Amino acid sequence: MSIWDAWIGREEMRTDRIEYGLVVRWLATFDRSATGIGTVPQGLHWCLCVPETATAQLGPDGHPARDDSPKSFLPPVPLPRRMWASSKVDFLAPLNVGEAVTRRSRIQSITEKSGGSGQLLFVDVAHETLGESGIAVREVQSIVYREAAAPNAALSPPENGLGSFDTEGWGIHRMLVPSEPMLFRFSALTFNSHRIHYDLPYAQGEERYRGLVVHGPLTATLLLDLARREYGDNALAHFSYRGLSPAISGEALHLVMRGSGNDIEMAAFAADGRQVTAATAQRKQQNV
Repeated sequence: MSIWDAWIGREEMRTDRIEYGLVVRWLATFDRSATGIGTVPQGLHWCLCVPETATAQLGPDGHPARDDSPKSFLPPVPLPRRMWASSKVDFLAPLNVGEAVTRRSRIQSITEKSGGSGQLLFVDVAHETLGESGIAVREVQSIVYREAAAPNAALSPPENGLGSFDTEGWGIHRMLVPSEPMLFRFSALTFNSHRIHYDLPYAQGEERYRGLVVHGPLTATLLLDLARREYGDNALAHFSYRGLSPAISGEALHLVMRGSGNDIEMAAFAADGRQVTAATAQRKQQNV
């Protein structure tokens, strides 16, 4: 038995509507034109049905505070540092501008582990995003909670080394620099007030990051956009990603992709070759 067993199976439901303005702001964040909007881009579901927690009810890190009341969806884990570790997403049907949506969420599992950085606790949350015609997106999101960083801990990740990222073996490559305005806009779109993405003194002093941290789902969204550039809108049936190391705002991020048939491998790397994200995807079956 675990003290967290009472949270397994806990559910919540939220509703939303895909407003035209939200889609336009999403596209503007990624320097895309809003011409001919119909179905929404893959990844925009991360902006829908977000927690609308009052500012007074946020914790020190900017995330909604957790307690042991029946109203608290996530467990009151005492480990203070939280990150979105990975997601497995099935795109079952496109969502449309103007459509009403519902998201059903359920705590699927809670697992305690010990790692090189101390105690870890993983919470897997299963989400179903339903449009007006049924389930459009099914996802399992893994959240990891970690111990507080020591005040004298080295800043993470280390400064970029002398190496450089080698594109050999990757068929498709795009380099960009996630800027502070891009991070701010993505935080606003997802109503995410985690301070590591906009509060540099907090990110460095409290969580011991070297700079502002690029959101894991922001990097994932950039990889989804890389697939869109190659295959077109709403081309993926499945997408999985896992964060390996923090990406830092203002530094080059290399997005790469390769594969044959419907199976795709994607990744993101820092300028010196440090891997930031690993991802895989499957394209939708093509009609012959």
